[in-house]
Amino acid sequence: MIGEALRMFRNIHGYKAKELAEQLEISPSYLSEIENDKKMPTFELLQKYSKVFDVKLSTLILFSEEFNENTLSGKAKNTVRQTLFNFMKRLEKEK
Repeated sequence: MIGEALRMFRNIHGYKAKELAEQLEISPSYLSEIENDKKMPTFELLQKYSKVFDVKLSTLILFSEEFNENTLSGKAKNTVRQTLFNFMKRLEKEK
C-alpha cells in the first residue's frame, strides 16, 4: 500500500517519475520498484519524500504500517488510512 500511496502523492503534486527520482536522489528504476510495492522505502527515503511533498513523515508511515484488525485501535487506524487513501485516489483522478 505504501508504494501506491507514494505514487498518488507524486501524481497529485504533478511530478513525472524521472523528476521525482532526481529530487529524491534515487534512480527512476528504484522509484518504480517502490511505487509497485516491490521494494520498501527506507526511513531516510521517506524523510526525503516528506520534504518534497511537504507532508508530515507520520502521514507517510501510516501507509506502511500493519494494524491488528482484532483491536478497536487497529480498526480505527485502518479506517483512517483507508479514508485518506480514497481521498487521494479522487485527487489523483482530478489531476
